Amino acid sequence: MDESEEAERGLTDIETFLYREAHLRAAHRRVADFTAREPGLTQEQKTDIERWYLEEQAYVARMVTEHTADSISEVEEQHRVRLGRWLRGTLTAMTLITVVMIGLCVVILESSR
Repeated sequence: MDESEEAERGLTDIETFLYREAHLRAAHRRVADFTAREPGLTQEQKTDIERWYLEEQAYVARMVTEHTADSISEVEEQHRVRLGRWLRGTLTAMTLITVVMIGLCVVILESSR
């Protein structure tokens, strides 16, 4: 892996981390607001609800990130396959054109003698 690929991978990792952290911070605010509005909850119940909700949201964030990464990988694979086909077609066409041009040159050279 060269430096640009490492840098790209690092940026992707940072982006993923920041997405998850922003999601979890927002989730923490939502659950704290919810538990604060419920007067009948003990502190232990509030803590349990917050813990459960944050674990669920971490799971959701992980699933969304993995789904996005899988989708990107799938699209990259499709692109690689299309590019490979295009390159093979181009190579075939260029080979055919080269053979025809060489044939024409031979015919022209032979007819000029």
